[in-house]
Amino acid sequence: MPLWQIYHPEPAFSTADKRALAQKVTALYQDFLPRFYVNVFFHALPPGSAYLGGEPADDFVRVTIDHIARAMDNDAEQQQFLAACTRILQPYIAAHGLRWELHVDETPFSLWTIDGLKPPAPGTTAGEKWRSENRPSVWEGVMG
Repeated sequence: MPLWQIYHPEPAFSTADKRALAQKVTALYQDFLPRFYVNVFFHALPPGSAYLGGEPADDFVRVTIDHIARAMDNDAEQQQFLAACTRILQPYIAAHGLRWELHVDETPFSLWTIDGLKPPAPGTTAGEKWRSENRPSVWEGVMG
């Protein structure tokens, strides 16, 4: 499950911007993950709520990405992913004259559930069912 959390100054993104960004983020993963795995949360920060180096930073966006469903195994894959993130985010952030930073954490697949169900392994019949139906369902062998 990719979880994107975008911390931003209150006026940085319109509702339309947020929807477009969430759709582009989802598209980044949709070829190999169920779309419902992708979570994007926007956290609007009022003026005076962000500080960098002890100084107010009302022109700053912080993006944190947690990956649970899949892990990136090598530097080339990691750099390719970061470049894709830049292509998605930069037009919205740079257009507003904002500075930004992001990082990615990877959580073990074994420490994750959806609706109390352990997700099926990638490439399995149950995993493909979740992807095609775009929702979780009980599957044989689940320990939920």
